[in-house]
Amino acid sequence: MDKIQNQKHTIETLYYSISRMLERASYYGFRALVVLYMVGETLKMERTEALTIYGWLIGSLVFSQIIGGLFGDLLIGNKKSIIIGGIIQAIGAFSLCIPSTNGLYLGLFCVVLGSGFFTPNLISNFGKSYLNKTKLLDSGFTIFYLAINLGSFLGILLIGYIGETYGYNIGFVLSGILMLISIIPITLTKEKRLDEIEKNEFPISKRILNILIAFIVVGLFWGFYELSSIRTFDLQLQLSEISTLGIPNHLWQSINSIFILPISIIAIILWTYFYSSQFFKLMLGFIFGVLSFGILFLIPEVPTEQHTITYLISLFFLGISEIHIAPIIHSILTKYSNPKYLAILISLAFLPTRLISLIFGLFNDKLYDNPMLGLKIGIVGMTIIGIGLIGYVVWNKNYLQQRI
Repeated sequence: MDKIQNQKHTIETLYYSISRMLERASYYGFRALVVLYMVGETLKMERTEALTIYGWLIGSLVFSQIIGGLFGDLLIGNKKSIIIGGIIQAIGAFSLCIPSTNGLYLGLFCVVLGSGFFTPNLISNFGKSYLNKTKLLDSGFTIFYLAINLGSFLGILLIGYIGETYGYNIGFVLSGILMLISIIPITLTKEKRLDEIEKNEFPISKRILNILIAFIVVGLFWGFYELSSIRTFDLQLQLSEISTLGIPNHLWQSINSIFILPISIIAIILWTYFYSSQFFKLMLGFIFGVLSFGILFLIPEVPTEQHTITYLISLFFLGISEIHIAPIIHSILTKYSNPKYLAILISLAFLPTRLISLIFGLFNDKLYDNPMLGLKIGIVGMTIIGIGLIGYVVWNKNYLQQRI
């Protein structure tokens, strides 16, 4: 690790993080209510129809983000795209208060379109604010990731509770208001001009290779994460019924998020003062992922109360793994891409993850019958990628020494 000197986070980091936190609170709060609203007394949809619409909602976000990235980088600018996207997303939340299927479809369309404009352009502008201090990219994006987790947790808790207690319309209105408030910090930021950004010193072949590796590796991580989640969820249900630790049922569903908070804070402090390469962090992420899955594998199919601590240790290691991988993908894309097309590249980064998840999802029926199989695949896959990353880190070190 190298000590970082003369590089500091700025007030813009706070502005972007608050904006993202509020947007995620709005979005996840809306998501917590929308299926319940569709099957409720107003629309009275069948559960299968509601879940199908919900699936289309999640899937279409990938393509709306590509459209938003293209508009932001090539047509209207990133900052305008963020503001326009925020307004459209808020209109979508308000439209869901119209008690008809027309109001529902209009609302869902606007939420998808608005999120597509908002997300890649916000991430792009956040990343570009660090391009003259690239050693802080990892800690910066970890702050950003912490804001995402806080926003989603608070959104589900606050909007979900208010919507179910006082009516879905109140929840959707609150979601829209939070979305509009999320735009305010963006108006206080300055868009980074390309001539103010230091030029990328790396050759184009090296930049393309690093970006491709990041795309594939991070996509596979989330694929293995989903495969293991079948076993994780199965254990969560069993242990929540027999545990004597006094953990409330609703907290069992959020334990991973609870671990993310302290791990993120430690990583932010450490990476603000000490620098190690992004691929070294990815390597550590997969090593901790293998440890997490390995510990989970030690728990028998029918656990006892004594296995609760083992399960929590596994989730703790999984949280460490996630923090070494999830924020780092955007750090790598920001560092090695052409900043002129960063929003487009960020929007495309969601494709490998989505594609790999869809491919792995084809085997869900077999995995539900045998949850340990998904865990075994995850351990083997994580181990292979971890070994590959160790080799790439060593090769990178030699490459940099030769350049010097």
